[in-house]
Amino acid sequence: MTASVFFGCTFIAFGPAIALFVFTIARDPLRVIFLIAGAFFWLVSLLLSSLVWFISVQISNKESATQQKGLLIFGVVLSVLLQELFRFGYYKLLKKANEGLLALSQEETMPISIRQLAYVSGLGFGFMSGAFSVVNILADSVGPGTVAFMTMAIILLHMFWGVVFFDACEKRRWWCLVVVIASHLLVSCVTFQNPYYVRSLVPTYIIMFLMGVWAFCCAGGSLRNLKLCITCKDKDFLLANHRPR
Repeated sequence: MTASVFFGCTFIAFGPAIALFVFTIARDPLRVIFLIAGAFFWLVSLLLSSLVWFISVQISNKESATQQKGLLIFGVVLSVLLQELFRFGYYKLLKKANEGLLALSQEETMPISIRQLAYVSGLGFGFMSGAFSVVNILADSVGPGTVAFMTMAIILLHMFWGVVFFDACEKRRWWCLVVVIASHLLVSCVTFQNPYYVRSLVPTYIIMFLMGVWAFCCAGGSLRNLKLCITCKDKDFLLANHRPR
């Protein structure tokens, strides 16, 4: 039973993300590098937020349950804000890197488009976030499977947030950045409803669906090319064969 829970949680949480990596990223070394860099940026943001939270706990009254709960909420909000700050910093870094690659390249187009960078970096953020979210469950192999479903949603949400975030930065739509940050905060805060997982899973999946539709539109998607993609009649729409524009 323990092995079944272990592999079940692993495949539920990381199955979709691994499939996306294998079919759309693994064959391109440049995308792999940007994905790993995105995961590193998320890890640094977690390190900074953890350091601030640890110091805050040490100087607080550990016997006060109210104060400790407040510090937990503070830690979650700080972590989300730092993640989005590092996402913006990574966007700026990728813009500079892409310009450098274009200068070195003999072609007139960029070797990788901003939309592809947004997708790859978002998946990198999601992979690392998911790893830290589910690592304790996989280690114990006794946790509820609902945690794996939550982890899967968080990974996909990071991918969607990355696409919308980069598109907003490109078009200078700052209100979109506010929506991304607000939805990230909302998803993080609903986890306080655990172990009543219905109260956290349902709103999280609703937000995931809405953000997925928004990210699809930001990537230039429409009902027509979605139909062509599903029927494999439009190869240029597939990320693996997408040409930077």
